[in-house]
Amino acid sequence: MKNRTLCLALGLSALATVGFAKKEQKNVLFILVDDMQKTSIHAYGNTQVVSPNIDRIVQEGVSFGHAYTNGSLGGALSMPSRAMIMTGRGVYQVKQDGAVIPESQVTLPELLRANGYETFGTGKWHADKKSFNRSFEKGDHIFFGGMHQYNQNGHMSPRLHHYDPTAEYKEPFVGDKFSSEMYADAAVKFLSERKKNDRPFFAFVAFTSPHDPRNQHPGYGHTYHPEEMELPVNYLPQHPFDNGELKIRDEVLLPFPRTEEMIRKDLADYYGMISEVDVQIGRIIQTLREKGELENTILIFASDNGLAVGRHGLLGKQNLYEHSISVPLVMVVPGMEKGVRSESLCYLYDIYPTVCDLLQIQPAASVTGRSLLPVLQNPEQKHRDQLFLAYNSSQRALVKDNWKYIIYNVDGVVTEQLFDLSNDPDEMINLATDAKYAFKKDAYKRILKEEMKKNNDFCDLDRHFWRGKPGKMTWEEALKLYN
Repeated sequence: MKNRTLCLALGLSALATVGFAKKEQKNVLFILVDDMQKTSIHAYGNTQVVSPNIDRIVQEGVSFGHAYTNGSLGGALSMPSRAMIMTGRGVYQVKQDGAVIPESQVTLPELLRANGYETFGTGKWHADKKSFNRSFEKGDHIFFGGMHQYNQNGHMSPRLHHYDPTAEYKEPFVGDKFSSEMYADAAVKFLSERKKNDRPFFAFVAFTSPHDPRNQHPGYGHTYHPEEMELPVNYLPQHPFDNGELKIRDEVLLPFPRTEEMIRKDLADYYGMISEVDVQIGRIIQTLREKGELENTILIFASDNGLAVGRHGLLGKQNLYEHSISVPLVMVVPGMEKGVRSESLCYLYDIYPTVCDLLQIQPAASVTGRSLLPVLQNPEQKHRDQLFLAYNSSQRALVKDNWKYIIYNVDGVVTEQLFDLSNDPDEMINLATDAKYAFKKDAYKRILKEEMKKNNDFCDLDRHFWRGKPGKMTWEEALKLYN
């Protein structure tokens, strides 16, 4: 508690030092979607997807073409990814794989709240309820958990909460609209009722689309027909080897092998969810425009992770391929570059210190991410030399200089992959077994080992079983790590 108080005091001191008047402070609108591939946006070249509002965000801001979530120690990526975003810390630095955000890890909205910001949250919060209330002084239509359940009518009947000052959130209510519309309604209401000259705001809108269930769609958006869907170039009926994650929830949603008809239907449903959430994103931005606050608002758009949807014979995100571990990230900053793309490597948890730099507020002492402000000022600027990616106890990867090295250990069976991302962005040609690339593969493995040690990884690539015993780490074991 003492450390947290000190962190917040530092933030207040920094605000006083720069001497900003309230009216000069920019607002922040953070829109986070769930399970969205970066290649499923029309503005990025996917002509099959209808996403006009997300396209406008891309056209108005800086896109980070190589943004990644750091990974996950358990079954899903969403929980640690969202905790990393909120705390500005890596996957080995959050508590219980993101299930709990302790007071010692000051969240971004919590810091801004201490610096005079009005903080508002709606939608998905995948951590503990107390950390939500520390972060947000206001909120509505809040969803605590990972996904809307199939047996509860999915997105059509979301189980939500009104803001509870006690942070107990005992009894949810059932929303009478599609989840995305419920979250947008809450955001629009908050923005509409604010007076323009009130305190600056930080609004966090965390949609649960396009995460499944996708069995029902609302009556708005765009309708896609399976027979018109183009299969991804890296579509496979099944994954070529056991990656340790072929029988988890995401992967058993469709039977094996995955036929072309199955994937076309899944893509049609998936793109439909992207189009429906795009409509709701448009409503929120239009509200800001009507209030005359859009030009004074930093807008951040991102996804917590990607998704396979038939690529490499997979459906889910429990892998380290680009479609699942790399994410869309766009920042629209008034007065800065528009419609440009940066190829700099970055993590999602770099967003926190970036926002702090943009607002001239000192980040909390618990933050370990690196600010992207130099890249926003010059998109050609290099940010990170390499990225280290991890999933459970069976998959590790390194991204560096447009190459990716992935290594798997499934019950002692080791498989390696090496991809030239410049010439093979869909990761279809594994060069790990090509003698011409043996030196590069060995060099990347050596760097990966160094990154694992640096990050206090519980796995060791030199052991037969990386974590000292066979079998992948269980969810319960993952929650006990890094407390």
